[in-house]
Amino acid sequence: MAWLTVLAGSAHAGSMASSSAGQGAGSGSRFCDRSQELTAAEQSRLLRFAGVLRAVLGDDAAAGAAGGMTNGAADGMTSDASGGATNGAAGGPTNGAAGGMTEGAGASADSSVALVSRSGLDLSRFGIRYSHAALAWRSDAGVWAARQLYYACDERRPRIFDQGLAGFAMGTDDPKLGYISVVRLPPEAVLALRPALLDRPRVTHLLAAQYSANAYAFSTRYQNCNQWVAEMLAAGWGDLADDDHLRERAQDWLRTARYTPAPVAIDSWWLMQAGRFVPLLHLDDHPDHDRAARQLVISLPTSLERFVQYRFPASERVELCHDDKRVVVRHGWTPIADGCVPDFTQGDRVIALD
Repeated sequence: MAWLTVLAGSAHAGSMASSSAGQGAGSGSRFCDRSQELTAAEQSRLLRFAGVLRAVLGDDAAAGAAGGMTNGAADGMTSDASGGATNGAAGGPTNGAAGGMTEGAGASADSSVALVSRSGLDLSRFGIRYSHAALAWRSDAGVWAARQLYYACDERRPRIFDQGLAGFAMGTDDPKLGYISVVRLPPEAVLALRPALLDRPRVTHLLAAQYSANAYAFSTRYQNCNQWVAEMLAAGWGDLADDDHLRERAQDWLRTARYTPAPVAIDSWWLMQAGRFVPLLHLDDHPDHDRAARQLVISLPTSLERFVQYRFPASERVELCHDDKRVVVRHGWTPIADGCVPDFTQGDRVIALD
């Protein structure tokens, strides 16, 4: 059961609603019944890590350096599966990095969009470093926000949430070791994607009513955070008009466009059966032959990155990681070594945290 339990806890953005500002930044990818208190040193380290992320993206919001989200983890405007918009549990629409969904809709067409991914629980046993992806966009004011799907534990449903960069960076389960990947999109990709990403009807019609951490990548029965990102890419790059069947059309476009998520191998039939008893995990959306082979086709950040690179070879990737002493920054598609070990032959830059 360990593999499935880990996946359930890390493949979604977790419980952000009903969190205070002090708790919310670190609650991004944990189980609904888990809590984590950061020490002052850990908070400082993660905020400095977030500062490097802002520098990589060119975030112009000086105020964001203090925390990246303005009024708590659930602030900002969230969207429900029916298309309506509600204020976050901690308050109304916010300003700055965690702005509401409608803010920034008038930003210039050439403003940047990036695919951002972060690590969660340790999935290295299964060859998985990144478990949660979002689409980050920059407003006219130069402020970045990460638009993403998260599971609202108190409502037991998925939501769409805009989060500041600091909150996104702090949404890891290990404050001592974390990774973030940024894929900057070229202008032609941004021009096609940004209007869809900021279009409320399409954003909300792409949101499923039911969440599953291990959702099959080509089914509309459930959805996980990375699957929403994939379908958002399809809506933009496929120029898909809004309607009630947008998810089906997005998945058809992804198949045609050769989006091929790598199967995740489950090394035991007992683990497959255990999934029936683990919350937020389902198998009934996966094809019979995949279940029989114990190979589950799930959208994960690495598959999204490969797809972006395939569609737009001019995309640029930057990977950041931190341990308790330093941040390592690498430009390029070669991953940083496990343990956040720099390789200066790759042009790595090291920033001390001491």
